[in-house]
Amino acid sequence: MTEIKFERKHLFRRLGIFLMILGPGIITGSVDNDAGGITTYSVAGAEYGYGLIWTLIPSFIVLIVIQEMNARMGIVTGKGLADLIRENAGIKITFFIFIGLLLSGIGNTTTEFAGVAGSMEVFGVTKYISVPIVAVMVWFLVVKGTYKIAERIFLIFSLSLLTYVISAIMGKPDWKEIGTAVIRPGVEVNTRSMTMIIALVGTTIAPWMQFYMQSTVIEKGLKMKHFRYTMADIIVGCIVTVVVAFFIIVACGSTLHPNGIVINEAKDAALALRPLAGHLASQVFAFGLFIASIFSATILPLATAYFVCEAFGFEAGIDKKWDEAKEFFILYTGIIVISVIIILIPNAPLIPISIWSQVINGILLPVVLISMMILINNKKIMGAYTNKPFSNVIGWGAVSILVILSLTLLILPLINR
Repeated sequence: MTEIKFERKHLFRRLGIFLMILGPGIITGSVDNDAGGITTYSVAGAEYGYGLIWTLIPSFIVLIVIQEMNARMGIVTGKGLADLIRENAGIKITFFIFIGLLLSGIGNTTTEFAGVAGSMEVFGVTKYISVPIVAVMVWFLVVKGTYKIAERIFLIFSLSLLTYVISAIMGKPDWKEIGTAVIRPGVEVNTRSMTMIIALVGTTIAPWMQFYMQSTVIEKGLKMKHFRYTMADIIVGCIVTVVVAFFIIVACGSTLHPNGIVINEAKDAALALRPLAGHLASQVFAFGLFIASIFSATILPLATAYFVCEAFGFEAGIDKKWDEAKEFFILYTGIIVISVIIILIPNAPLIPISIWSQVINGILLPVVLISMMILINNKKIMGAYTNKPFSNVIGWGAVSILVILSLTLLILPLINR
């Protein structure tokens, strides 16, 4: 009886520690399914059916390994990724990544507010009302709130993304066909399909994630003695990422693709589901898009602000006051304001902004990963916590594949002329 009580007490203690540490991994993974990601997954499902679901399997493995490296680097060094890149790779590499991330950060944030506008239009609310209200809410949460409050709200948002599971099931997918597509994908290799694959990889494993993950484990004050709990948080977050992405592709692949319906954005998918899977399926899809867009409109400019401030040595953090981290909050505010202005311009080119921001992510990712791999294998930086062989195989393998995909995207148009 005493042993049972001890084991129960030990179990509750471990659960309590996990709940305290819970956050960075799940939030980073969940935000990955943002409006841009939902748009990319929806277009992939509508255009290729189940043909590109297989990309989620290698993405899942690479995602876990990369997020683990980020968390380990942040905990061991106490420094953000941008800080480490600046100190060890030099100003030129840092500036190149800075320009790419700033452009994709503005593009991604614009896409999030486009998601807010599109999802609310499904419910009959104009973007001139929904977007400014959400922008003020998002700004207030970060600038006036604390990291602890923001993290709890983000975790609630993460649970809301599971609405896509319901939406997909309502579409009555062919599970046997899905299984076959995963084992034997039949997609023609051309510029369009390669662009879509890079966009899928770029939205599933996005560069901003590496910077945000590392910054949040530092802000949360995590230590190596609790690393196994951090690892559990990361694994849950990666599972959420891939499961939500899977069901979005399934929802569109089982309804829109067989009917030859072409879509350009996630809102189109929500509207197209109405006659095919029912009014409720359409609203559930739109609601998921709305929650994901608010969630990501908060995090993505935050990740960009973290990177820029770390890169230039400015103070950064949600728990800081405005006067303590003025550059951080000004940059965060600026990205939101620019994104909102773009959205409110009539006939703004939102679809190209969305798709190409994901492609920029896919092209920029190898540069970020190469920098990470060099840093995490440096014993002067990591001491006894450098990479094990398995992590290096996965990490360098991911870099090689992404470089090949990016080069293929550049070469194919020349071959097809």
